[in-house]
Amino acid sequence: MSAIAEVIKSRVSANSYDTERSLTDAQVAELVNLATHAPSAFNLQNWKFLAVRSTEAKARLLPLAFGQQKVMDAAVTFIVCGTLNPHVTLPAALKPTLDAGIIDQSIYDMWVGAAQGMYQENPQLQRDEAIRSGSLAAMTLMLAAKGQGLVSTPMIGFDQAAVAKEFDLSDEEVPVMLITVGYPGLANWPQKPRKAVNDVLQFV
Repeated sequence: MSAIAEVIKSRVSANSYDTERSLTDAQVAELVNLATHAPSAFNLQNWKFLAVRSTEAKARLLPLAFGQQKVMDAAVTFIVCGTLNPHVTLPAALKPTLDAGIIDQSIYDMWVGAAQGMYQENPQLQRDEAIRSGSLAAMTLMLAAKGQGLVSTPMIGFDQAAVAKEFDLSDEEVPVMLITVGYPGLANWPQKPRKAVNDVLQFV
């Protein structure tokens, strides 16, 4: 089995964390670095990560996550956000790709123009794109965590509006999910069985 297949097949959604072990700034930064290698439309990179790891910040997050103890026990909980108005930020986000010669000026201009046409007057599509990008980044972060000997779990059980207010998110930053990350505790389940491929795959 390839290394990536092993990471995918052995990843679990953890509820139990080793409360005695923390993560360094460098470890947290590397997880986010890897997460930013996720794909996004036009290479928008319309995401933001808040790393909640101080005791004080965890205590603020806990009631907003409906008292789920893993927020306190994990080394860090990431608030993974997708960002709105991607047509505004795309020119700067895409310029390094142009400068590197990966795309030429005509493609750059075409993508910037297409994004303008798609998103500027379409707040629902902006939100859909924020959720898509944030979700792809969150999954990449979880696989990165597993690859570094850590466990994680995605959490949708939280008060989105309250989290945005408590952690000073702007109106353009949509909290997509929480991701707890840390070293494993002693009470995690193995990965739960999945549906058979034949139940979810259709060839056309």
